[in-house]
Amino acid sequence: MRGDAILLLCALHSFGFALFHAGFWRLFGWPRTLKDTTLANRAVIQIANVQLIWVFAGVGALCLLYPAELVTTPLGRAVLAGMAIFWTVRVAGQFVWLRVNHPLVHGLTALFALGAALFAWPLLA
Repeated sequence: MRGDAILLLCALHSFGFALFHAGFWRLFGWPRTLKDTTLANRAVIQIANVQLIWVFAGVGALCLLYPAELVTTPLGRAVLAGMAIFWTVRVAGQFVWLRVNHPLVHGLTALFALGAALFAWPLLA
């Protein structure tokens, strides 16, 4: 598969997770379900989620706007490697903190692994 096509898939994957995270307030009933935790925990969880939305949207935009630079420059390759590592660590986190035997959890784990593979692909080609 051509590098541009892979980066288009990387962009779609990133934008998909940005949208998924944007739905966390409704999906998880925030802030109602966070009311039993501390103010600091409520803030950290929601701020971290907003920042993830920003990162995913930004990476998606980079994949669409600068595909050649991502594949051919040291900085671009570092971004791709960083995202591949991000998704690999996210997969590992599933097994450490979310040991739930449920099809949706397994599906998300597969999508995280897909992200690791997509972002690593241009580095290995």
